[in-house]
Amino acid sequence: MTPNEDRQFPAPLAAAMAVRLGCVGEDGVDFEPFEAFLTADETTDWFRAWTGNGELSGDDFRVFGQDGTGGYAAFWLIRPGRALVEQPVVFLGSEGETGVVARNLGAFLWLLADGFGPWEATTSYEPAPDWIPHPNRELTAVAEQFAPLHRAAAVLLIEQATREFPDFDDTIMELCR
Repeated sequence: MTPNEDRQFPAPLAAAMAVRLGCVGEDGVDFEPFEAFLTADETTDWFRAWTGNGELSGDDFRVFGQDGTGGYAAFWLIRPGRALVEQPVVFLGSEGETGVVARNLGAFLWLLADGFGPWEATTSYEPAPDWIPHPNRELTAVAEQFAPLHRAAAVLLIEQATREFPDFDDTIMELCR
């Protein structure tokens, strides 16, 4: 990521984040989207602070939102030569939680449509005892428009992401000091 890189979201992400902005605090999903990707410097500062490793850069991430505690949702640029929308979406929580949220943007759009945010998708427990996901018609319309071939139940999308990237947590923890 370079300081002058285009920070604008791809159209599918921009459409979904515009809907999410209207839902913050109303649907039980702990996810607050940004209006643009963090800058390269902001991403590097965050990743160094998160890992405690001042030698790292944030070049492998494009951060686009956060949960209420400051954990970040980002694209993880692990697939060389592939477009941003084909990269996995990950979550790095403020308390050290990590997880692969979705295999790509299309799968992430369907998770949002099913009523899950990045934190909800990566935790092994429900956010609150009475929390249940509530599908969102507007986000479903976005997912249908931009990712009709990725449609699947949230549980399956989460399992696919976890299965494809089982070492994500270990990879990140090895970078920590």
